[in-house]
Amino acid sequence: MNPTIKIANLSHAFAKRKVLKNLSFNVAGGDFFIIIGPNGSGKTTLMKLMAGIFRPQSGKIEVMERPIRSYTPKALARAVAFVPQRLPVEIPFTVGEAVLLGRAPYQGALGIEREVDLAIAKQAMQFTGVDHLTGAALDQLSGGEQQRVFIARAICQEPEIMLLDEPTASLDLAHQVRVMDLMEKLKVQKAITVIMVSHDVNLAAMYGDQVLLLKDGEIVCSGSPSDVLSFRKLEQTYGCRLLVDESPLGQFPRVTLVPGRYTE
Repeated sequence: MNPTIKIANLSHAFAKRKVLKNLSFNVAGGDFFIIIGPNGSGKTTLMKLMAGIFRPQSGKIEVMERPIRSYTPKALARAVAFVPQRLPVEIPFTVGEAVLLGRAPYQGALGIEREVDLAIAKQAMQFTGVDHLTGAALDQLSGGEQQRVFIARAICQEPEIMLLDEPTASLDLAHQVRVMDLMEKLKVQKAITVIMVSHDVNLAAMYGDQVLLLKDGEIVCSGSPSDVLSFRKLEQTYGCRLLVDESPLGQFPRVTLVPGRYTE
């Protein structure tokens, strides 16, 4: 399948600190593509570049076989939806109002919602299982419920590609699995390409079609979970002792942190 995202020789810096260094990779259409790596490896910066929040300083990004620079903000928002690590919940929105914000790329200057916008928002809330919370205040929801609301808002954009920056980071185990299952459902039922940053290498192993491993702004390796999540690559990248074996749940690796202080 043709790539939905193409990255070529991408570099980015803040002041004199180079955060990304000459990255090149493709994301195939319909893949669940997971980006992992230690803190400070450039994962969030990479996501913001693909979302069009930052402009590439060096190198190229293509979205749906078009340079990202060629998109207007509205056109890009129709192709790519971005769910950041944190979204403001203190604004006095109801769930329904927050989800409807995802229709902004399709509305006129006045931002008046149409019947079709309301119908798509309702479908998105049903898809993510938050339709029973339509009138609830956003700041009164649990973390897992809020995350599903933000994903529903992104689904309202009817994107080809969904970018998520650590969507499971502050969730308990049950909500982590629900969010990951929801991403798999998006991929299978709506044919959306899902690109996600995660710190959890085991979630990457279980759900990822392809995994990209970053360290210090550079690509260590990319490929299937079995290719990327090897003992040698992970231990060298993260600098701690790990055990990697086959998961009892299927043909993918399982990573276990070995207790004790790491000594060289």
